Amino acid sequence: MALIEELGLKTYPQFNTGKKVHHTGGAGSRVLSYTSSLPAMSPLVLLDLSLFIYRTNRLSATVNIQDPSLTPNAVDLDGMTFHSWIRQNAWTQELKDVVDTGTRAVFGTEPAQMSLLYLLMYSAAAGGLEALLESTPGAAQEFRVQGGTQQLSECLAERVDWRNVRLGCAVKAIWQDPEWARVQTSTGDFLSRAVIVSCPPHLAAQIQYVPPLPQRAFLTQHMPVGHMIKFIITYRSAFWKDKGFSGEIVTGASTGCPFCVTFDATTPSGNAALVGLIAGQQATYWTNKQAAERRKAVVSSLVHYLGPEADSFIHYEEKDWALEEYSGGCPVNIMSPGLLTYFHPSLRRPCGR
Repeated sequence: MALIEELGLKTYPQFNTGKKVHHTGGAGSRVLSYTSSLPAMSPLVLLDLSLFIYRTNRLSATVNIQDPSLTPNAVDLDGMTFHSWIRQNAWTQELKDVVDTGTRAVFGTEPAQMSLLYLLMYSAAAGGLEALLESTPGAAQEFRVQGGTQQLSECLAERVDWRNVRLGCAVKAIWQDPEWARVQTSTGDFLSRAVIVSCPPHLAAQIQYVPPLPQRAFLTQHMPVGHMIKFIITYRSAFWKDKGFSGEIVTGASTGCPFCVTFDATTPSGNAALVGLIAGQQATYWTNKQAAERRKAVVSSLVHYLGPEADSFIHYEEKDWALEEYSGGCPVNIMSPGLLTYFHPSLRRPCGR
């Protein structure tokens, strides 16, 4: 937010007024709607949810964000998956489904694939589990950037002067000696005193380093990135608002719905749209389907949850980030069990030049 303000960009609040839709527990389970920050679940499940958030946030508060290896019981926490923690601390299947869905929406992956310590560190840095999931004040989904977040990159490029920015210039190798570093790219070489590698770990792993960087290489090769297919679907009007819905839909993988979450994406000028994510195991399944089949499944689910008006869309656009060569997935890299306590310092520690 500080950078957005510094660059003079404008934000507007994520629309979240009205009924939200919640559907977990299988294709035949009941579709619930609610207007509070918590789903309209049974008292037992709500108690289960409250205790789970309390226990997780309490443990998260013990994490040393700057050096997670100094966290009490770090090795034990890093040796456990988030999936195991969920199964040990959630009583009801409905809550397990909810947390699994939230994990897909935030990380693009399944709880069984990430270290519990990594999840706790990520949550602590954000201010708690709720901040990762909600669109309430102070949470991750609170604001949208007017005109799109691409402006962040464009404004920063202007700061350093576009003449100093090279596009379409993939880095193949970095050679270094005691005095210089040479960056070999697809269009030529560059010589410098220092090199900052700022691309995601899984992409940094594709660069050849001479001399080799053993610890860094092991770390970057074992930090997979999440898998998300993002879609946006536009309409002539925001019919869901007229019907009292916020546009937010949360679904579990076992419901048969392709996406795990949607939000209202109507622009400040009134162009009506919904944005959604197909993530984790749902993305793994649907990435192998034809685009037309995915679109049909998405629209069918929107009709199921919001009504027949959802079928009268103007345009449907999607992006499978796993198929993008220089992204390889989204939104973040995760750490599998055992990595954080032993290799985390290698992400920051300089390696020569």
